[in-house]
Amino acid sequence: MSTVTYFAAIVVMFLVVIVLGRGLYNMLKGGSGNTSNKLMQLRILLQAVAVALIMLTLWLTGGGR
Repeated sequence: MSTVTYFAAIVVMFLVVIVLGRGLYNMLKGGSGNTSNKLMQLRILLQAVAVALIMLTLWLTGGGR
């Protein structure tokens, strides 16, 4: 089970990077502020999921002991 959460955390962290890049690109090209705001809100949500998955992985593996 910890292997599943480990890989899920990596996937979510990769998604965070993609959403961050898209949001920054949208802001740099002068795109809609509403779109940038929605992308940054999605980034925050994905970061929370990533942290939760990392904590779950640590809990399942005994915290690295």
